[in-house]
Amino acid sequence: MPKDFNYRGKTVDELHSMSMDEFIRLLPSRMRRSLKRGLSAEQRIVLEKIRKNDGKPIRTHARDLVIMPEMLGKIIHCYTGKEFKEIRINEKMLGHYTGEFAISITQVRHGRPGIGASRSSMYIPLK
Repeated sequence: MPKDFNYRGKTVDELHSMSMDEFIRLLPSRMRRSLKRGLSAEQRIVLEKIRKNDGKPIRTHARDLVIMPEMLGKIIHCYTGKEFKEIRINEKMLGHYTGEFAISITQVRHGRPGIGASRSSMYIPLK
């Protein structure tokens, strides 16, 4: 039997019925501070699109948007600097930034040295 999800002692239904100010009081200090300073214009646009969402994914560059209960179940495409990564918002993501789930760095994989890279590359046979 799976355990019901709680965020700081509150169920998902209780979180949905809370006002934004009540939810902000539950957040960790960094997220609470950023939301108390107010939302940027880009963050407001994303929240408005989420509120009037018709099922389509929302594309955004706002990596610093805190995930709130009204976003649960939505799909957001967050920009990584190169491409838009799909994020499916679930309960465990509450109180985190959207950028945490769209990783912007990739692992570097080095191949063989190219021509002119060093003196030793002169002796690599050309194909």
